[in-house]
Amino acid sequence: MTTAKATPAKSLLDGADHTLILIDYQPQMAFATKSIDVVELRNNAALVAKAAAAFAVPAILTTVAETSFAGPLFAEVTQPFEGQPLIDRTTMNAWEDENVIREVNRIGKNRLVFGGLWTSVCIVGPVLSALEQGFEVYVITDACGDVSGEAHERAVARMIQAGARPMTSLQYLLELQRDWARQATYARTVATAVQHGGGYGLGLVYAKTMFGGAEGH
Repeated sequence: MTTAKATPAKSLLDGADHTLILIDYQPQMAFATKSIDVVELRNNAALVAKAAAAFAVPAILTTVAETSFAGPLFAEVTQPFEGQPLIDRTTMNAWEDENVIREVNRIGKNRLVFGGLWTSVCIVGPVLSALEQGFEVYVITDACGDVSGEAHERAVARMIQAGARPMTSLQYLLELQRDWARQATYARTVATAVQHGGGYGLGLVYAKTMFGGAEGH
């Protein structure tokens, strides 16, 4: 008989076991994004960035042709990592940029989490490359976007077939918290969920306002 234990699956993320790589959240890339509303995309990217910062997840922020073509990284993505330098590239596949790879190796995590634009180009490239080199890879699919729904879905399917694990932005936040008794990150988790968690965030506001309820109580 199998005996149950009150321990999490090894495949669940925590703040210390992975590197977050955010790619090309830039105006020029967003203009052509059709698979997700740009307002929703920005909200989800902000949720992911704030979650990572709250849990001290090491992050790599990278752009393509920032000054010459694509424009600055979304402020929602840079603000939680205030002062962190960005890596600008010429390569569409960030995994082919030596500066990005140097930072991946410096941080030294075998587990990588990706989000960015576009799914079928700047996310597929590094995800497939990292998987082939033996990394464990997660993709936050609702923090990615593409020029069409078809392009996004085919890219996600291709990455899953290669071994990537899909997840959503809110799932990322709640998986990092995972226990409402974790007081060190409780307040920031709830604040991020209230601001960026859609209906779930509204529910938290309602519970607290109407009858003093809170997660975990």
